Amino acid sequence: MKIYMDNCCYNRPYDDQTYIRIHLETEAKLHIQELVRNGEIDLVTSYMLEYENGKNRFSHKKQAIADFMNANESYYVGINKETEVKTFAERIMKTGIKSADALHVACAVLAGSNYFITTDDRLLKLQTEEIQVVTPGEFIRRLEAVH
Repeated sequence: MKIYMDNCCYNRPYDDQTYIRIHLETEAKLHIQELVRNGEIDLVTSYMLEYENGKNRFSHKKQAIADFMNANESYYVGINKETEVKTFAERIMKTGIKSADALHVACAVLAGSNYFITTDDRLLKLQTEEIQVVTPGEFIRRLEAVH
C-alpha cells in the first residue's frame, strides 16, 4: 500500500497540541510514520514536498521532515514528471482545489498512491476515484478495519 502525506500533515506535530483535534491527528501521523519506518506501508514523496518543505522558516522542522522523507521514501515523483503532474493537476483545480494542493494530489496519483493523507479541511472535501483523501486518523481507522 502506498501513501502520500502532504506538507501540512508532516508539520502537524509542530502545531499547538492543546487542541484535541491537532493532538489526535499528530498521534495518528506519528503512528503512520512508524508503520512506514517498519516497512508496513510504502511512502511516496515528491519534488512538491521538497519545494514546500524547503520554504519552512524553522530549520529544525525543515531538517527533521527532509530526513524522514529521504530515509523512508519508497517512491519519488521528480521534477522530470512535471508536465504529467501539471496536466493532471489542472483537472483537479477545476474542482476548486488550489494549485499547490492539486500538484500534490497529482504527484500522489501518478505514483499510484492508495491514500492521500492531509489535515487540510479544504483538501479533505476532494472526491476523486483516483485516490482516497483522508485525515491521519481516518487512515488509521481504515487500516485497522481491514486487519
